[in-house]
Amino acid sequence: MNRSNEPEPVPGEAPETAGDAAAVTPATNTEDAAGADVAGVLEVPLGPKRLGLVATLAAIIIVLDQVTKLLVVANLDPLGEPKRILGGIVYLSLFRNAGAAFSTATGVTWLLALVAIAVVVVIIRMASKLRSTAWAIALGLVLGGAIGNLIDRIFRSPGFLRGHVVDFISLFEPDGRHFAVFNVADSGITLGAVALVITAILGIDMDGRRGQSRKKEASSG
Repeated sequence: MNRSNEPEPVPGEAPETAGDAAAVTPATNTEDAAGADVAGVLEVPLGPKRLGLVATLAAIIIVLDQVTKLLVVANLDPLGEPKRILGGIVYLSLFRNAGAAFSTATGVTWLLALVAIAVVVVIIRMASKLRSTAWAIALGLVLGGAIGNLIDRIFRSPGFLRGHVVDFISLFEPDGRHFAVFNVADSGITLGAVALVITAILGIDMDGRRGQSRKKEASSG
């Protein structure tokens, strides 16, 4: 008499069948699918690199800055009458600035030039990894402005790394009484700095994702 190798059922307990074991599998698969869906929602795909945008904006600022400086030097006399435009909101007056904003640090022009070179190098290295449009716009403006004034430091008199920056835009008064006389490069640096502050406040990272999304991804992992 042959006996089966299967265990005998325990009295009062229903025998386990193949169908019962299979019924457990869909629940596990459902949980895995739900987890995958959540991960897919939290994961934000990275956009393309924005090096081209940075370079384009920087080039525009540099060209505008240098062209306007050439026109101002050729047509304005430092000792002559400033040109009044926009009803006196803006005056065009030729100044040569050996220092930084508000004519500070005039005795260390060479140091300002070295700082500008360092800023340019740092921004170029950062730009190669950028995927955020906001960051690209901000850094492009700052880069263009830094290079525009650096060109003056290198090529204008009185000499290499000691050149005086050409400033010519004065607001409300012709002598910079209410605000420092500036140029297109200075405008680019200022606008870029403001854009960087706004980007930081909004929590946008260099890769285009927000800090909150990054935290969610870390917690889900």
